[in-house]
Amino acid sequence: MGHATPPPQAPQTVAEHKPYIPADQDIPEFTPKAVIFGAIFGILFGASTVYLALKAGLTVSASIPIAVLSISLLRKVGRSTILENNIVQTIGSAGESVAAGVAFTIPALLFLSTGANGQDYFNYFTIFTLAACGGILGVLFMVPLRRSLIVAEHGTLPYPEGTACADVLIAGEKGGSMAKVVFQGVGLGVLYNVLMKVAGLWKEAPAFISAKTSTLPNATVSGEPTSEYLGVGYILGPKVGGIMVSGAILSWIVLIPLLTLLVSEADVVADLVALGRTPETIAKMSGPRMFYEAYVRYIGAGAVTMAGIITLIRTSPTIVRAVKESMASMAARKSGGAAVLRTERDIPMPVVAIGALALVGVIAALPILPGGFGGKVVMAVLMLVFGFLFVTVSSRIVGIIGSSSNPISGMTIATLLGTALVFVTVGMGGEMYQPVALSVGAIVCIAAANAGATSQDLKTGFLVGATPIRQQIGLIVGVLVSVLAIGFTMQLLDTGMAPEGMAHGIGTDKLPAPQATLMATVIKGVMSQNLPWGYILVGAGLATAVWLVGVSPLAWAVGAYLPFATSFTIFLGGLLRGYVDKKTGATAESEISSGMLFATGLVAGGSLTGVVVGALSAKDVDVDGKSVALVDWLASGGHGMQNAMAESFGEFAPDVFSALMFGLLGFVLYRIATKK
Repeated sequence: MGHATPPPQAPQTVAEHKPYIPADQDIPEFTPKAVIFGAIFGILFGASTVYLALKAGLTVSASIPIAVLSISLLRKVGRSTILENNIVQTIGSAGESVAAGVAFTIPALLFLSTGANGQDYFNYFTIFTLAACGGILGVLFMVPLRRSLIVAEHGTLPYPEGTACADVLIAGEKGGSMAKVVFQGVGLGVLYNVLMKVAGLWKEAPAFISAKTSTLPNATVSGEPTSEYLGVGYILGPKVGGIMVSGAILSWIVLIPLLTLLVSEADVVADLVALGRTPETIAKMSGPRMFYEAYVRYIGAGAVTMAGIITLIRTSPTIVRAVKESMASMAARKSGGAAVLRTERDIPMPVVAIGALALVGVIAALPILPGGFGGKVVMAVLMLVFGFLFVTVSSRIVGIIGSSSNPISGMTIATLLGTALVFVTVGMGGEMYQPVALSVGAIVCIAAANAGATSQDLKTGFLVGATPIRQQIGLIVGVLVSVLAIGFTMQLLDTGMAPEGMAHGIGTDKLPAPQATLMATVIKGVMSQNLPWGYILVGAGLATAVWLVGVSPLAWAVGAYLPFATSFTIFLGGLLRGYVDKKTGATAESEISSGMLFATGLVAGGSLTGVVVGALSAKDVDVDGKSVALVDWLASGGHGMQNAMAESFGEFAPDVFSALMFGLLGFVLYRIATKK
């Protein structure tokens, strides 16, 4: 996730705080229209987040764009209050955060050791159950932490996205046209991607690969000119984009050519077969892809793993302090005899306790989850222990640095390492328990991700004068509604984007799922020892070297793992952001600026189109007796135009035309961002 952090506000004590809507004023809040619109946004942004997380290992916070859209849409169906709009963004943002946790972990079931049979558990009901348990756990654990973190530390924990969202809601009460900018971005993102991916009017992945016999063999320079990558790059900015593309350059322009010079093609094929690739699959790979699958992928996975461990070590003092301060704050609270104000009403603690125990029962009893009864009991206990620990940590960290920089991967790695070590210690090691360990990590990851978003939502509510219990119920509604669509979307993308002859699209160039690959690498490394450790350790060493020179190791490692096209396109979006900042003289662009809102719309529009394309790819049509994917049939006319262009103007003409169309999209974003 990437956002510009608003400037810190002057510290303010709880006694001085006066919400926008006073505690003694009870206006419409948890209404049917607010719940319905929130649920719709939760489904839409949850689906788009699954796609974006599987594609690039990144997500974009949904709270602000949902708040902007809510202000506009609810006016169309009658006058809405600021608290109704807050409920809409609260419910809707739960879908985005849960989807991020799901996409970062559950696809790892596909990458576990062969004997783990992880693919057997990659089904809708398992995804639904793990997502629902993790999402609800994140909400429940935040109930006892709300007063100690959101209220008692109002002057010290700014919760930047929550504060910015409150600014949007208050500005909406006073009027404005912010929603129009978001809608324009969504509309253009959909139009652009439909013309490219469905109509096939220009290339989806222009690329140049040097010859195997050249001085620098198999070097790859490519792009994936989509609206979502342009928007993500713009939001992340030039620094993060530059770090990511530097990792991609090392992998695709340095390591792959070097390995091509040192390793024969016969040895590469033999190594791929040893890793489980079939001869038919290998025959369809390009030269660079063969070296990537055999070696560089594991170097990248090692780099991402070490980067996550480094992040965990660096934040461990914050983790310890977060737990100590939160426990001390909760212990210091004194109950009074006065009536509870509307703005201080939470879900009762007995309900929280019963809810947590009910989740333990679900985990232990359901046969669709991996493991026997004993393994599931251990899983449930670890879920509660690690869950409460990292929900606390996640809430405090996002309160300081924002959801953008929340080290969810580091917390999940710590959970996986701890869980795997517990399993090995009690004699439950080996491949068959890998899915059980992953399930614990998935639930904790989803809980921590949702706790971060929940904290921002509760901060927004604290500032605008919302009723906490209504927000907390809304968050649970958002979790349950969004998980209905998240599992379906993930399986749709997995089957719809699977290359010919392969069962899964997740793990391929179309859906590389870098975060899930990292989680599988950690589990296999501890529990089965069935990995090419040499290449993994090379990647770990590279990430350490990058960290020692002062560069963010996680952003660099993700860039090294992803296809060059992904990192390079995100980098171009970051370059545009840097140019806009220089042109306008801004040191940090506001989250509610026209450029940021339009970029968020581009991400949402492109990601939603990606889900539609996945559905079209899963549908086959009969063409002259042959079964052809519907999306390929629809794009056949455009592909014919590209071929004619290549014949008339040279083989690189379609690539140049694709770059020009992407440049035009970037120019529109530039004009919107610099418009006075």
